[in-house]
Amino acid sequence: MFTFLKFLAASDKKGWLLLMISFVFLTVSVLLGLFSGASFIPPSVLLEVLFSGSTQDPVYRIFMTVRLPRVLGALLAGSGLAVSGSILQTVFHNPLASPNIVGVNAGAGLFVLICSILFPGARDLVPFAAFLGALLAAVLILLIAMTSRMSQLLLVLTGFVINSLFTAGMNAVLILFPDAYVGAGNFLAGTLSGVTTSMLIYPSFGILGGILLSFCCAKGLNHLGLGAERAGALGMNVPVIRFLVIAIAAALAGAAVSFAGLIGFVGLIIPHGVKLLIGTDNRFVLPGSALLGGMFVILCDLLARTLFVPYELPVGIILSFMGCPFFLYLILKNRNRRDMEC
Repeated sequence: MFTFLKFLAASDKKGWLLLMISFVFLTVSVLLGLFSGASFIPPSVLLEVLFSGSTQDPVYRIFMTVRLPRVLGALLAGSGLAVSGSILQTVFHNPLASPNIVGVNAGAGLFVLICSILFPGARDLVPFAAFLGALLAAVLILLIAMTSRMSQLLLVLTGFVINSLFTAGMNAVLILFPDAYVGAGNFLAGTLSGVTTSMLIYPSFGILGGILLSFCCAKGLNHLGLGAERAGALGMNVPVIRFLVIAIAAALAGAAVSFAGLIGFVGLIIPHGVKLLIGTDNRFVLPGSALLGGMFVILCDLLARTLFVPYELPVGIILSFMGCPFFLYLILKNRNRRDMEC
């Protein structure tokens, strides 16, 4: 708590200014997501319907059962994945790390499918299963990184291997148990279509709680970013803090996957953009990632449902079209760095 109060008392004017601007952009994107879609709902009409109390009005039903849950889901998923990616990049000292690239999303997805087989209809268990799968993948990567002095590029390749392993597990589950998960195709692609308010209750606790905990760990993450030896010299219990922040990253990614499916590249793109604007101080990078991550997914989902009306794309496809070129750009940008080649 003391760390969190110190975070609030930070006086970096540029950081606070950019966070306020990010909040304004997030607010605008939320309003766009609520009013826009296959059909535009004028704000005056929406307000009139909401205050009239007519729950059977089509506008009311569209807003409450489709638009509002979808925008809230995009906000939660984007914020959680962006903060998770920022944490993973700091812990692994790797600009290419993100939940979908190092297998965290795939681990969560596999455990969601297994949970749907073992406990059919137990929707409340899905977020916890997703967290366990995400944590398993993250810990595997951490153990491999700690037991062998591998380069950043090899670490990402190891993440690809673990991601492929869990993806193969998901495909095997879906082949052996075709009815394991209703809407598995959309789940694998990553979509917010069909998200309901009840589906967001437990994940929202995980994401909001994880984000707040990450703010409390901002100082520790700054020390971890200096390297394990320097962090230890500053008095940190490196193994404990490292495991704690990885568990937070897993909780954030797992909670997002539990209702949004395998949405990728948010945790790769957003932290880099935030660091470009704010710098590398996690006191500002983490909240900036939460704000801009939510805005980014809301706008991408808006594109997904309006670009090809009356058809709709899963938001994961839009994010992949944006994220793959960015990932290649990062590889080319870092190809000559010594720590990528060692």
